[in-house]
Amino acid sequence: MQNVEKFHPEINKVYLMERHSLFHIISGTGSIQVDFKNYFDWQEKAIFLEKGQYIKFLSDNFRVRKIEFSDQGKLHASEFRVLFKHLVSLGYIDLPECTECSSFLSERLSANTATDIMTVASKQWYWQNPFNANKEEYQVIFDIKEVIDKEYANRLSGNDLMNQINDRGYNVQALFKNKVGLSLTGLIQSKRLNESQKEVAFTEKTIQEVSYDLGFKDDAYFNRFFKKSTGQSPKQFRENFDFEHRDQFSQDLLELLQKYHTQERSLEFYADKMNLSIKALSVKVRHKMNTSLGQLIRFELVNTAKSMLWEGQSVTSISRKLGFEEPNHFSRFFKHYSQSTPTEFKQKKTTFHHLYQSS
Repeated sequence: MQNVEKFHPEINKVYLMERHSLFHIISGTGSIQVDFKNYFDWQEKAIFLEKGQYIKFLSDNFRVRKIEFSDQGKLHASEFRVLFKHLVSLGYIDLPECTECSSFLSERLSANTATDIMTVASKQWYWQNPFNANKEEYQVIFDIKEVIDKEYANRLSGNDLMNQINDRGYNVQALFKNKVGLSLTGLIQSKRLNESQKEVAFTEKTIQEVSYDLGFKDDAYFNRFFKKSTGQSPKQFRENFDFEHRDQFSQDLLELLQKYHTQERSLEFYADKMNLSIKALSVKVRHKMNTSLGQLIRFELVNTAKSMLWEGQSVTSISRKLGFEEPNHFSRFFKHYSQSTPTEFKQKKTTFHHLYQSS
């Protein structure tokens, strides 16, 4: 293990991974962004990021613990790659369901005592079994991911991929579609898009250079592929992502949401505060934050509700303070966005919350 660091990340700053890392978010509200996808359900998870990925914190009150791993050879072992080689979303461990993981990430964590966290985490990942596969099926799936990560820029097709994989008796196309929910071609395209976005956002290469480096036949085709996938041209995407300068738009909007979300839910209110039309604000939020304003408002409400539940407030009291007409309306809303009722959430979190209260 290379380094253990606890810090308050800057809002909207890109943290590029120079080494394979684990992020434990101790506290905070709002969303995070990893490789151009926003996540609102980061609570109580150990998040594993591969070298070359990035994370952004879309709020200014996060407190995180970051662990950088230095033993790269061990990290590429087949039993550990499940944590880092993400297929469709984040690689993570649910901490409330893993007592050993939680103890590793307690205040006593150090480079010496946490050496084996990889072993514990990988066991937990297989126990969580996110794709309902057995271990042999997972090895085939991640063998495929290894090839895609190495060959995606070489105009790799689904058939080419199958020819490079020893399928050990499996129908690779069917296995991947049934377990991961993507076709092989879909995963290749997803990888090419993600790497295209990184090249456009984080480098000063011309669009023609990016197109060539990623194996597209010409920059016109690349532009069409990119705009169809993101809704923006490469040039627009580069300007809106604003890697170096980090304009105030996201921070200003998030501060407004944190201040007013319990009283105001209309798009018109926030558009007026930001001196934009509703349409202009909606487009800007989508392009700069990769989500919708309505979704941002809803998840601010959910996060506030969770904090109130942890404080011991009643469902009736929370419902009233958050502007719901009836407690049952609030309960349905909460369950839809957190996958548990307020009562279930409160019961499930109590023990875990006490464990990290002093972190």
